[in-house]
Amino acid sequence: MRTITSRRAITALAASCAAAALAVTPAGAAPADLAATIDGDAVNRHLIAFQRIADQNGGNRASGQPGYEASVDYVVDKLRRAGFDVTTPEFTYEAYFEDSSSLSVGGQPTEGDVMEYSPSTPEGGLTAPLSVLPVDDTPGCEATDYDGTDVTGTVVLIQRGACDFAVKQQIAADAGAVGAIIYNNVEGALNGTLGDADAGRVPTVGVTKEVGEALAGQAGAEVQLDIQARLETVTTRNVIAQTKTGRTDNVVMAGAHLDGVPDGPGINDNATGSAGLLETALKMGGSPDVENAVRFAWWGAEESGLVGSTKYVQSLTFEQQLDIALYVNFDMIGSPNAGYFVYDGDGSTGGPEGPQGSGQIKEDFLAAMAEQGIEAEPSEFNGRSDYGEFIAVGIPSGGMHTGVEDLKTEEQAAKWGGTAGIAFDPNYHAAGDDLSNVDRVALERMTKGIAEVVQAYAQSTEAVNGMQSREERAELRAAQATLMAQSTAQAPKVGHGHDLS
Repeated sequence: MRTITSRRAITALAASCAAAALAVTPAGAAPADLAATIDGDAVNRHLIAFQRIADQNGGNRASGQPGYEASVDYVVDKLRRAGFDVTTPEFTYEAYFEDSSSLSVGGQPTEGDVMEYSPSTPEGGLTAPLSVLPVDDTPGCEATDYDGTDVTGTVVLIQRGACDFAVKQQIAADAGAVGAIIYNNVEGALNGTLGDADAGRVPTVGVTKEVGEALAGQAGAEVQLDIQARLETVTTRNVIAQTKTGRTDNVVMAGAHLDGVPDGPGINDNATGSAGLLETALKMGGSPDVENAVRFAWWGAEESGLVGSTKYVQSLTFEQQLDIALYVNFDMIGSPNAGYFVYDGDGSTGGPEGPQGSGQIKEDFLAAMAEQGIEAEPSEFNGRSDYGEFIAVGIPSGGMHTGVEDLKTEEQAAKWGGTAGIAFDPNYHAAGDDLSNVDRVALERMTKGIAEVVQAYAQSTEAVNGMQSREERAELRAAQATLMAQSTAQAPKVGHGHDLS
């Protein structure tokens, strides 16, 4: 495993390369060891601020809502006081809002989650019998799955698996169903999305494996389904802050999404990532003694499909994208039943591989956590957080998180502590994601890891990028963007909070 270059070596390298740097603002004093300056209490203070902001603004910090705008103002004020150049570029998007929903089967209230972008039912809901689609290797993924099963005028129960939820409800609609209930094929809640507004054909909800298996024995029971949802054009903001020192043609970029879901204050998801990033920026200061400029970003509308980060990257020219040496992302870094995960940029665990250099970013984060005695694990690099558009255009990327709704294994509990068989965040996307939903030891460790790696890259990105000329970087980025486009062709942007299939 390669480790992060020592600060002594970085300092020597920076001195030898100084003549090649662009003209920059004179630097102020910077901490010799940024990670050592990180104090968990200071990070927690930002969480308290975000909680109070949510409490004073309808209980949430969702993009387009007053709580998000107040969160932006809080971050911007802190950064400007620390001497950063700060902008808040606006963007517009179509947001999906679920106003109300209910589901009952056989007269019994049934817990379910509306799939994002599901169409609404008529006002007052719909009533129809339940039909059950037989389970096979591709349940509900092919029109022939409905041979012998008449679902006309029914709400059809379909098992998850083998294809996107959008495909399942589209084929169900073609077969005559008036609604769909998709049940999980693994333990846990089913937070699904149809991908975009144009995909929705019939009202669709997701239920747990346990609920679905119980419903499978109730064919013919009366279903009452009521979904009232709407699309609304929302204008909101990102926050972009850059140091006044360092090369502006080899920028180190670090980001976290600032928004939460409408259901709660969004403290672990993602006030923790925002707070850790903010405290790292404040300790670094706006004019540190660095070789490379550092650009920090707090993204809006991640929960609506990575909108803020995607629009930001797409707003850059190819030359402006070339100015970004790499991007690192932090989404949920204080999960209450915490794990320690690093994005698997080289696909060594069998998942997708990121642009060249992403594997080294993984190794550097693993090394940074190992310095604290933490054996982190690689996590699939699937583009389902705000690094997605960066890797799509060939920018090396990486980052860390502490786990989402997956269950902690016995081996992980033995290694990291916590409780096996329980989700890393049992309050994921729920009203309970508040100040009580944070492992503050994990939060401090992860923030120290952020500071360690960002400071190292602020001095040198050679291990990630090599000694590239700008022409070489341009050729590599163009080639890798083409490869990434081929591997993700026509896939909708989906935030980490929802599953497509």
